[in-house]
This record gives sequence, structure tokens and C-alpha cells, in this order.
Amino acid sequence: MTSNQIDGLMPVVILMGFALLLFLGGHFTSVLLSKKKPSHMKQTPYECGEEPVGTAWSAFNVRFYVVGLIFIIFDVESVLMFPVATIFNELNDRGDGLYILLVFLSFISVLLEGIAYCWKKGDLDWVKSFQVSQKRNQQKDEKKVVA
Repeated sequence: MTSNQIDGLMPVVILMGFALLLFLGGHFTSVLLSKKKPSHMKQTPYECGEEPVGTAWSAFNVRFYVVGLIFIIFDVESVLMFPVATIFNELNDRGDGLYILLVFLSFISVLLEGIAYCWKKGDLDWVKSFQVSQKRNQQKDEKKVVA
């Protein structure tokens, strides 16, 4: 590295050092000044001013996570199409238009196949999957009664 490059990076290094110093100073100050007297009230989970009801380790429906992941996947993939659509005319003028169009259409076909798969599997249908699990539970209960 030349002397000019190092001189150009010095403000960044100084700022990073200052940020690290502020972080460590604030952390150690809070450790030194904080009171360490745990109580029952301090150890209860905070629920926006409400008294906690039940345990924090309750069963949570996995479908919320599945739908969230499906949304993130398709949202990110659809956002990735915008840059290609923006520069498509430039690529077409350069002679790569047909290739880019085929890649773009294959990308969209993968998206459509993914949506069809999720739909067929029942991940997008809340009521149906709930009814199916309810029927399974009823069948299990009927088998217990018969046995």
C-alpha cells in the first residue's frame, strides 16, 4: 500500500477505534453502575405491561413459520426479477435478449412450480389443513375408544 492509500484509510480506522471505545466504555460503565439485586419481579418476562399468563414454553403452530418462509422466498425471488427487467433493453440491444428472456422465463417457471407445489401440499390453505388434522385426531380418538 502506498502512503496516500494509508492516509485515505486513517479517518476510517480512527472512526472504528472511536466506535469500539464508545461501545466498550458504555458496556463497562453499565456493568459497574448497575445494581445486581435479582427479584421475582425482575425475572418475570416482560409482556408489554401485562401479567404473563401460562408458561413461555407453549406449543406454537409451525404453519406460521412455513407461511413466513414461503413469503420470504417468493418475495426475494420476485424482487430479483426487477434488475433484469430494468436492463433488458440494453441486453437485447447487445444481442443477449433471447438468452436473457429464456433464463427469465425459466426463473418464473421455477417460481410457478414452487407455488404449485406449496399449494398442492396444502401449506397455503389454513382451514383445510386444520380440518385434516382435526379429522386425524378424531380418528385416533375413535380407535382408542374401540380398543
